[in-house]
Amino acid sequence: MDTGYLTGFEIQSEDPGIAWFRFNTPVRLNGMATCIKQDLIEAATQAQMDNTVRVLIFTGSDRAFCAADDLKAYSSAELGGTPPMRAI
Repeated sequence: MDTGYLTGFEIQSEDPGIAWFRFNTPVRLNGMATCIKQDLIEAATQAQMDNTVRVLIFTGSDRAFCAADDLKAYSSAELGGTPPMRAI
């Protein structure tokens, strides 16, 4: 399993078979964006296929574990070019 810094989180491994996933975007309360979710799924899948990994531990940096979706991360580019409508 690959370790190190990825988009929005880092992975560290310890013996015996412990993989630490630490969310590291505390400015946004470790909220999830699409790119973070994609990398997280890929990393968790790698861990599942690695016979040396027995436990995954998810934690957050600073004062929040994870504040769910980071709505500000959904820019107009991610939404296909049209900004979301706002109520007046």
